[in-house]
Amino acid sequence: MKSFTMMLAAVAIAATSTASFAAASKSTKPKTPESIECSKQADAKGLHGKDRVKFRAQCKKELKGKSSAASSATTTPPPATEKSSTAPAPAKTGN
Repeated sequence: MKSFTMMLAAVAIAATSTASFAAASKSTKPKTPESIECSKQADAKGLHGKDRVKFRAQCKKELKGKSSAASSATTTPPPATEKSSTAPAPAKTGN
């Protein structure tokens, strides 16, 4: 009877640790807009398996390239103006 109880306890511990490990290993990263759009396109084409994975990878690559090019064009800072080093600094007043 003791061995049965010990075996039952071991099985219970193994079951709970496996369930918590599986829950911890699944990451729920938020999906990017590119990922969602590419999934919709893959669904529309009826793609599954390796074909879907390849399509989504290429699609996300293209969409990220377009969005980064558009964002870099709008967020590029204006060129810095050169300051003349020949002009004297303003004099300090004694007030």
